[in-house]
Amino acid sequence: MTEVGTGVEREPRGGRARLGFGLLGPRRSRHVLPAGQLAAVGVPVGDDGVVIGVDAQNRPAVLGLNRPTPLEVVLVGGLWMAQVVALRAAATGARIAVETGRPQVWAPLAQAAGGGQQCVTVHEVGRVPPQGPSVGSPVLVVRDAGTRPPRGRVAAAPWQSVLTLLPYLGPTAPRFLESATLVGVQRVSPEEAEVVGRTMALPAADVGALSGLGDNFALWCTRTHRQFVMTQPTDAETGLLGTARRVD
Repeated sequence: MTEVGTGVEREPRGGRARLGFGLLGPRRSRHVLPAGQLAAVGVPVGDDGVVIGVDAQNRPAVLGLNRPTPLEVVLVGGLWMAQVVALRAAATGARIAVETGRPQVWAPLAQAAGGGQQCVTVHEVGRVPPQGPSVGSPVLVVRDAGTRPPRGRVAAAPWQSVLTLLPYLGPTAPRFLESATLVGVQRVSPEEAEVVGRTMALPAADVGALSGLGDNFALWCTRTHRQFVMTQPTDAETGLLGTARRVD
């Protein structure tokens, strides 16, 4: 699996830790041990998080939202992608607090998620109460407040990540991109792609690709690493959210 945005990446071939993407796993030939030596083998556990799709090699891409350090995520994209991330985060045991000026589009998700448990709550803009995150009860705050979201009352904290949804890049967007730990970008105009490219130090090929992405594709990036991801909805997600779409 490929992990996106955990803050630390360990190289699979013994390299030093890198900021950005997560553990890819070893790429070595198989080894055989006698049964009596198995107790001495320690197996690290990695790739922990929310599966948001597959990468170019068709490997699962994982977004590490539940973590002991603050994570600020900005998604320049559509409601559909933000809701898929929220649903999948809830499936990992996170509580979801949605701050939105359009509660009617989040209400069906809040009612359907959690199997009868209230794991998704919807709040007016600026009215999200303290969530009390912990290792046993992590939180994802989704801010759906237009292109100029006001300063939020609830900030990123240990075990509490914040995802800010920007439908397109307004005048204040560079400020959000610069302060984010991780940025996801769906299809944008060539002019918007240039802004993202300058802010996130993207190569020209990636900048050019941003204006032609399909509705279920996104580029997830930090200033040092980047990855195109295709998000395939499950039947249940399609039934609740509809088909993939960039514009709401």
